[in-house]
Amino acid sequence: MTRRGTYAVGRARREQILDVATAKFATQGYSRTSMARIARDVGLTGPGLTHHFPTKTHLLVAVAERRFDLINEWAATTEGDPLRQMVRMAHMFAAQPGLIELFVLVSAEAADPTSAAHSLYVDRYERVVAALVASFRHGVESGHLRADVDYEAVARECIAVADGLQLQWVITGGTIDLPALIRGHLERLAPAILTSGETPDLAPVSEWGRE
Repeated sequence: MTRRGTYAVGRARREQILDVATAKFATQGYSRTSMARIARDVGLTGPGLTHHFPTKTHLLVAVAERRFDLINEWAATTEGDPLRQMVRMAHMFAAQPGLIELFVLVSAEAADPTSAAHSLYVDRYERVVAALVASFRHGVESGHLRADVDYEAVARECIAVADGLQLQWVITGGTIDLPALIRGHLERLAPAILTSGETPDLAPVSEWGRE
């Protein structure tokens, strides 16, 4: 097999591992998913798995990176006002509870500046802030949002609320209503940034198709 062919096979196997790990982490949680189980489901030995991901932490960071990439792609292609986009995102998080745990775990890893998770989170925050600010500015241009607002500060506040609530979700064992709490925060924020000054009803996910 050529070097290019070997690389392609290795890349395909790595993606297969990430597919399985993402599904397991999402449904069973990170702490309850063993490397041995992932190796079995992929059809690898333990050493075969560690060839691609030396430790479970390496695998955790890779799954988190993939999740961020998917979220960024989703946000870039989703049209509509930023407040409803963030409510949609909250419902997407709630539908994958195991990945909320994963996000919180990688956040702890990211506190160490020598960790691979650190640079991942630095990039993640800058990209998410930039995407939200662009969405807010589009709202200003369309006349729906006020122009005299620091939207970078608003974006960082919204991210802090969402991330903090994901931490609380994990700590409370998933007993808090994550989408409802994020929705409540955004409805309280709305009068300060909407040109109408009104408090909108950010409709639940089942109603979006009828707006």
